[in-house]
Amino acid sequence: MVNSKQLNRRILVVDDNPRIHNDFRKILDGSDWDGTALDMDEAALFDSKHVKTDMEPFELSFAFQGQEALLMVEVACAEDRPFTVAFVDVRMPPGWDGVETLEQFVKLDSEIQLVICTAFTDYSPSDILRRLGRSDRLLILKKPFDMAEVILMASALNEKWHLARMTATLTEVFAEAAFEAK
Repeated sequence: MVNSKQLNRRILVVDDNPRIHNDFRKILDGSDWDGTALDMDEAALFDSKHVKTDMEPFELSFAFQGQEALLMVEVACAEDRPFTVAFVDVRMPPGWDGVETLEQFVKLDSEIQLVICTAFTDYSPSDILRRLGRSDRLLILKKPFDMAEVILMASALNEKWHLARMTATLTEVFAEAAFEAK
């Protein structure tokens, strides 16, 4: 694994509910990973032990609507500071829903890892696959979500994004070397 301090850890959260933004902030920005508030509340509520994590925090950005989020993805790509993962709510009235938002992301950024967040079954899996295509970069996270699921999903997808980039770079280097060797 590559040193996480050198890695892009940019995550975009798209949800029309500011409380959901706050939840993601508490879970992923690292400020609550030292055994304070959220973990301790969860441990007390579920009569479990607090588990401390020593992961690097993520750099979080938030949007309330799909169009706003697409602009953020465009700017991030143009600045060569892309988001590695996007967590997107399905229902975001009055604008685009989450699936339409992800359709736009897919057209713009072929590497971003995608998570549909929903408490509802607005779309069947086949509807989602029909609209977004078969992909190894799409997951569904059911609301209400569990803190551990969010942390592990964000970490795994972020790592997957980096591994895919490293693989593409190495493939390009090897292809150039093979061409020059001829």
